[in-house]
Amino acid sequence: MKDVTFPDGITVPALGMGTWNLGDDDGRRKAEIQSIQLGLDAGLRVVDTAEMYGSGRSERLVGQAIAGRRDDVYLVSKVLPSNASRKGVHDACAASLRRLGTDRLDLYLLHWRGSVPLEETVAGFEDLMRAGMIRAWGVSNFDVDDMRELARIASPDPCCANQILYSLDYRGVEHDLLAYDREARIVTMAYSPLGQGGELLRAPVLRRVAARHETALGPATPAQVALAWVLRQPDLLAIPKAGSPAHQRENIAAAALELTKADLAEIDDAIPPPRRKVSLAMI
Repeated sequence: MKDVTFPDGITVPALGMGTWNLGDDDGRRKAEIQSIQLGLDAGLRVVDTAEMYGSGRSERLVGQAIAGRRDDVYLVSKVLPSNASRKGVHDACAASLRRLGTDRLDLYLLHWRGSVPLEETVAGFEDLMRAGMIRAWGVSNFDVDDMRELARIASPDPCCANQILYSLDYRGVEHDLLAYDREARIVTMAYSPLGQGGELLRAPVLRRVAARHETALGPATPAQVALAWVLRQPDLLAIPKAGSPAHQRENIAAAALELTKADLAEIDDAIPPPRRKVSLAMI
């Protein structure tokens, strides 16, 4: 599996695990925990969550899933903009750590821009690093102009990641943002890489490409093609959600799927890349 290296030198597999909506249904809790644990058993390291997800329910589920194996995990959470003041990030991070049952985060992100000045949020992140509560910080849902503004803030610790919406149905970031982050040595984290609502996965082009490929689990699926398409990008970490062990196995198998130049050209023809700047989408 391809690796991604953060600016602080930490290297992780390019396929991680998202947890949006996990923990919301007690009837699915066992399968969701098993899914995360299966991913860790298979060598995945990144588990991404946020204080917003289920008002902390996702963090609690993650904490249960990683209990006893914290050192196997590159743990990521996010702070809401309303909590992003210098004191607010400390209190929010402390609450996330309690829910996760750990003493530190590997990466802590500002979930999106709000009214708090970026300088204040960055100062709060630096406080957390000095206290040993986080090992690195980053942002989420930042476009190029936001990243340029962030780069002007003097900080001894660099921004390590920018988590954004990126999938075949949201290709706007290919115009400039992916290249900006790459040149700045900032890892792009792609959330919802399989699109939203299943419409993307019904695209005929994905069915045609899938029919030409095999995976470790058998014939490729449109979802695996869509995920492999995102993972083709250098310096990019994809964090699809998998609410069951079977879904997790499919994601892992997709990481080994190599799309050909002909596949990529056919996909571009059916779902064209952007020809101009497109405002960053977020969900």
